[in-house]
Amino acid sequence: MSGIDLDRRSLIGAGIIGAASFGLGTGASAQNPAPLAPHMSKADFAGAMKAFRAVVGKEWVFGDEEAVAPYAKIYVPDPSHRHVPVGAVCPETVEQVQEIVRIANRYKQPLWTVSTGKNMGYGMTAPATPGQVVLDLKRMNRILEVDADLGTCLLEPGVTYQQLKDYLVENNIPLWIDVPTVGPIASPVGNTLDRGVGYTPYGEHFMFQCGMEVVLADGQVMRTGMGSIKGSTAWQAFKWGYGPYLDGLFTQSNFGVVTKMGLWLMPKPPVYKPFMVRHAEMADVPRIIEAMRPLRVSNLVANCNLMMSASYQLAMFKRRNEIVPDGAPLDEVSLKKAAKANGLGMWNTYFALYGTEQTVGAIEPIIRASLTASGGEVLTAAEMGDNPWFHHHATLMEGGLNLDEIGLLRWRGAGGGLAWFAPVAAARGVEAERQTMLAKEIVEKWGFDYTAAYAIGWRDLHHILALLFDKSDAEQEKKADACYRELVTRFGAQGWASYRTGVNSMDLVAQQYGAVNREFNSKIKHALDPNGILAPGKSGIM
Repeated sequence: MSGIDLDRRSLIGAGIIGAASFGLGTGASAQNPAPLAPHMSKADFAGAMKAFRAVVGKEWVFGDEEAVAPYAKIYVPDPSHRHVPVGAVCPETVEQVQEIVRIANRYKQPLWTVSTGKNMGYGMTAPATPGQVVLDLKRMNRILEVDADLGTCLLEPGVTYQQLKDYLVENNIPLWIDVPTVGPIASPVGNTLDRGVGYTPYGEHFMFQCGMEVVLADGQVMRTGMGSIKGSTAWQAFKWGYGPYLDGLFTQSNFGVVTKMGLWLMPKPPVYKPFMVRHAEMADVPRIIEAMRPLRVSNLVANCNLMMSASYQLAMFKRRNEIVPDGAPLDEVSLKKAAKANGLGMWNTYFALYGTEQTVGAIEPIIRASLTASGGEVLTAAEMGDNPWFHHHATLMEGGLNLDEIGLLRWRGAGGGLAWFAPVAAARGVEAERQTMLAKEIVEKWGFDYTAAYAIGWRDLHHILALLFDKSDAEQEKKADACYRELVTRFGAQGWASYRTGVNSMDLVAQQYGAVNREFNSKIKHALDPNGILAPGKSGIM
């Protein structure tokens, strides 16, 4: 059984995504096949696929409609069916990746690289531009090293958070991982390369990355930092090496294929105590941010904390028609009623304390006083009991794993569509208030709900809006696409550009960062990859 089948079965077996949702769902068919890249002939494509089979074996190259279907699954809006791969190839070794890249250069066949391809609100394994073959690295799934003393690990891209967690538990290594919301099926390497975030004090994932191995577009292998030094013991210990810092060039880019990555892991603290702060009104946004920011900047609250709207929280475990009738707006009165019935406020902020009994005992009263003064109720596991929302976040904040947030796909019924919109601002209450008002105006104009959260970093805010729609409704998908584009452009006009986006909007988001920035990226791309074979269109870079 192939890795694709195992991925499919794991999701279906969890009872979260139905088997029917793994249909092609892209408009491609035998009568209307996915288009090749503009410069490619059928003979070139056939030659490349034949050559790929000679490298990895025919069972790990996928070129017909049925075999490619799982790679074509996409949850973000794609009304014109642009984001359809033409095939997939699954290498198992660095040497195979090198040879695949050489073949791609020979035939000018573009490759769209993924680790496990489970970034549901950003595009899964679908490419940014048509005609690409997915370079699926899930078979490269070895945990190469874990150093319990230094708290480091070296991983291949196909390793999942679940696999790493299991390894630490099975070997009794007292280190924590830091996970995104759907960690069991996601890749630490892939998430870090897209500069994802988690919820322990190690939540800024790229900050805790150390050392990469990269296959360049010409097939050469480069190790960054101390990894290029023969006999070095500091590859996963010292980030910088000598000369220009290179690792950042390979995040959110198409400049190379990362085949190994070092990460720092968090020592398990003696005491872990999770909290929830419940606020009763939507208008409390600025008060929450102003209370939390000094706690984050001073590191009294050490983890990236999530401030979740009631609608986002309810969408995880409920369906919309349990709160308001189908077709009715999600009004504040109904939302408050449903939130209260489930032990939630209109905003619910989650954070944790980590340390010893003495340090946690000393810090807790300071934090309680500040957050209570903001109008919030400060609650612990003692008050929240088995509340599923509290349990979800308490699990994440200690590096635990669950798939609860996949429930967002059920909010509007079986045809779940999801697109994350993630603009960044400074951690100021007035900015969060303005962002909330603007986002509500735009999504409600297009007939969608404001289902959003704020991730409060050290000095920044990630406004995480889940645009939830019925992908089986063609008109609703078109509206979701138009809504998303209006969010990107209007927020960008206010200086709030996204820090990450899906394949449906990579070029549009890149435009928000200006011509000089784009031209610089393009110069690097053309120097490293003159044939443009690595993920054209990734982050708007061609």
